[in-house]
Amino acid sequence: MKKNKSEEFRQLLQEQMDQLLCVAGKTVSKLTDEKTTTPDLIDQASLESERNFELRIRNRERKLISKIRQALERIESGGFGECEDCGNPIGEARLKARPVTTLCIECKIEQERQEKSG
Repeated sequence: MKKNKSEEFRQLLQEQMDQLLCVAGKTVSKLTDEKTTTPDLIDQASLESERNFELRIRNRERKLISKIRQALERIESGGFGECEDCGNPIGEARLKARPVTTLCIECKIEQERQEKSG
């Protein structure tokens, strides 16, 4: 991949990670500052359900942050934009849609087909 394209993706990935880390920080702050207790069991259950939902979202974001870090490492090492299965270049449109991807579209389709059948 050309240096200017990898730099564009590096900036895009860094912006995404910064946004995710900012939201995660706010969530942690909110959850640790919140001392809400209600005598009503239904309200308490609702509050716990909302907290669990928020934590599930943050867990997904944590996994995405890990993938972003790996993509940034691939940019540094020169392997960004190469399919980890076949070694072919990953299309730029695919990278723009999902910059953390490690598979070209053909290998991803094959992976999903095998997951469905197996």
